[in-house]
Amino acid sequence: MEPIDQAKEIVDTMLGYLGFVVHVTKDETTDQPALQIFTEEAEWLIGRRGERLDDIQYLVNRILQSRTKNAPRIRIDVEHFRTMREDDLVGDVQGLGEKVRATGRPVKLQPMNSYNRRIIHNLFANDPDIESWSPPERSPLKQITLRRRQAQADGNT
Repeated sequence: MEPIDQAKEIVDTMLGYLGFVVHVTKDETTDQPALQIFTEEAEWLIGRRGERLDDIQYLVNRILQSRTKNAPRIRIDVEHFRTMREDDLVGDVQGLGEKVRATGRPVKLQPMNSYNRRIIHNLFANDPDIESWSPPERSPLKQITLRRRQAQADGNT
């Protein structure tokens, strides 16, 4: 059985035991393996600011890893909540990037988890003017700073 099918079974069984009536489908719209959960009780599965959804995703991936050692991480979403939230994050941060581009002043973002930081870093990875920077300390929540990209030393000084 494929890891995505195992994850689908885990989600369906786990939420069924908790009393939720759900319909779980494979989400073909993303580059990574993903599941989409549809239910009348979406707000209960999402939780405040998506914390419960993060917990569900964590548990499913832990169970999947215990069954299949090299299983890929499965992204779990409830009624496209995570997708819409990521789209909002990208839109907001692009606006802040334009502010940095116009003023030259760095902007610190709210602390965020590693998944959201990766989205932001990838967003500015190829930007010629703006770079994203986060401190090297090991912390689950870090603040990214958007700043003007430093000119590369070309060695012809």
